[in-house]
Formats: sequence, C-alpha cells, structure tokens
Amino acid sequence: MQTTTFHLRINGSDRSVQAEENTPLLDVLRNALGLVGTRFGCGAGECGACHVLLDGVSVPACDTPVAAVQGRAIVTVEGLAENGRPSALQQALLQEQAGQCGYCLSGILVSATELLARVPQPSEAEVRAALDRHLCRCGAHNRIVRAVLRAAQAGATA
Repeated sequence: MQTTTFHLRINGSDRSVQAEENTPLLDVLRNALGLVGTRFGCGAGECGACHVLLDGVSVPACDTPVAAVQGRAIVTVEGLAENGRPSALQQALLQEQAGQCGYCLSGILVSATELLARVPQPSEAEVRAALDRHLCRCGAHNRIVRAVLRAAQAGATA
C-alpha cells in the first residue's frame, strides 16, 4: 500500500500526515495526530461518537477517508473551546450535568455546534432532530437537549 502526504487544516492549524488514501479520518486524528477527543464507536458512521465538523457540517470521521478532507476545514471537539476555555455549549453541558460516561458527548457537541451555527435559537424539536443520529447508552438525552437549549438562550454561536 502506498502512503501519501496529506495537508489538513484541523482546528485552525495546518497539519501534514502520511497515510493511505482510504485511511479513515478518525484513525488519522487519533493515531497520527493525537486528537483523541473524537471517539471510535461503531466504525460504520451510525452511532455519532466520531463526528467532526467538515466545512461546518457534522460528519462521521470513521467512514470519511482522509483523501476526501484535504484542503477542507476540520474541527474536532478539541477545537470547540474558545481561547482555551470551554465554549458556551460545553459550559451548558456541565451546568446541566448532561454527561454520564461522556463517550458520546464529543460527537454530540460537534453536531450541536453545527445546529447552533445554523439555527441560533432552535426549538426543542430541532435540537432533538439534530442529535437524533447520536446514540447515548446512558440515557442522558433529555439533559443534553436542555443543555443545548440553555446554550442557545445564552447566545452561544459557533
């Protein structure tokens, strides 16, 4: 298998990695770049744990090949902080005690960030629809939805 150098824009910084074209973005993020906040869940793009923002759109990193993201803006959960401090959305999740095990939260934060960028004052139904692809085995969805609504009330933006 032949490796290629890929030039990626991740969390506002330019990074270069060596990988095969079909290597999942998730593997590059976690193994080559040490960005382990993005989680491996199902490996089939179904559970939402691995979501990242790609040009502002929440996508599963486990089934997105690295060759498809070169030259595009990638934001992981690590890139959601504002000046090294938790974003308003992250703060709202803490205030609502929305995480139990926390495994699903990185993907949920990414998708909720996308939603708030598109719809600054979403309804509860819009929040639930935006997070529908995310599986939370702990049953914290109601608290997560409350946290997203709290962040919207506080004027959180992407």
